[in-house]
Amino acid sequence: MPDTLSQSSASGHPRCLLVKPSQRSRKGQDTARNVLALFIFALALYTIHGFLPALVWGGVFAIATWPLYTRARTAWPEAGSGTVLPFLFTAAMVLIFVIPLMLITLEAVGEAQSALSWLEEARRSGVPVPDAVTHLPFVSETLTKWWQTHLSNAEDVSSLTGALDSKGMAITKALGSQIAHRGTLFCFSIITLFFLYKDGTSVIRQCRVASRRAFGKRGETIARQIIASVHGTVLGLVLVGIAEGVLMGIVYTFAGAPHPALFGVITAVAAMIPFCAMIAVGLVSLLILMKGASLAAIVTFGIGAVIIFVADHFIRPVLIGGSTQLPFLWVLLGILGGAETWGLLGLFVGPAVMAALNLLWRRWTAGENGVAA
Repeated sequence: MPDTLSQSSASGHPRCLLVKPSQRSRKGQDTARNVLALFIFALALYTIHGFLPALVWGGVFAIATWPLYTRARTAWPEAGSGTVLPFLFTAAMVLIFVIPLMLITLEAVGEAQSALSWLEEARRSGVPVPDAVTHLPFVSETLTKWWQTHLSNAEDVSSLTGALDSKGMAITKALGSQIAHRGTLFCFSIITLFFLYKDGTSVIRQCRVASRRAFGKRGETIARQIIASVHGTVLGLVLVGIAEGVLMGIVYTFAGAPHPALFGVITAVAAMIPFCAMIAVGLVSLLILMKGASLAAIVTFGIGAVIIFVADHFIRPVLIGGSTQLPFLWVLLGILGGAETWGLLGLFVGPAVMAALNLLWRRWTAGENGVAA
């Protein structure tokens, strides 16, 4: 038969025939390959799922600083071709994070020692009513009575602090484990950042090829939208937050607030989340008020409210949404929703996701002339 795998030749010896696979067979092979690829991809993600936040953080750092790194590599091509320039940029990123953390840690250690000494003294002789409480313009009498009832007696203070000792040990253990875990992720993020600097050009080329093969040219457009969103988010959250912290640190210094540098750093970190900086400003204003400087406290709170209002309602929407044509509501939903879902990492992931969704929506709702209806 002509369709058999072999047939006899004129000499009587069998001759093998190469039979082409049918179309159904090729589809089955393609499906099997796709299933195998998805299985391997899912297995790889499950294997490294504990380090995915560190990889994403490294990607965010690389995207945010890539334009500056590209300029430096163009200016110093010899350093950029090896490991010198990637190492210098990675070291600079480490210092940007480590120096503020060291300042906060040193301040916290000093305050902890003072707090322990104050606690031991309170257990021996109680806590007298501070003069600042008696000078408060509101609830001064009520707060003084409560203080005399619960804190003026040494026995009451001992019973109160004794109940907190066991909880404090549990909190200390949990805090220590979290610090170790976060420190490991930070180190891995820095390692990821170094290799992204070193092999960034190759990674970008491979991502473009994979995107075009999987999604066509529109996939690269979405990727550019996400990258632009990350750039805008870094400018709108990190740089604006640092600026708010610096300005409020100066205000704290002139207002006579305790530890103005430390509270300036805390305000900068809180300002990276919209509307959260007012918590830090309110706390510092309350501390100034407890010192008896009512006018300075009111002025500090007023200046802080004005700075935060201008930053959150005018500067940030332009920086974050301007480069991606993202409405302010979408920016706000991306930041707050991302922070609630993914924590601090969501501050950057959330706007990027909303920017991609906004691009898809505009393309989907565009009319025949390419303009959104």
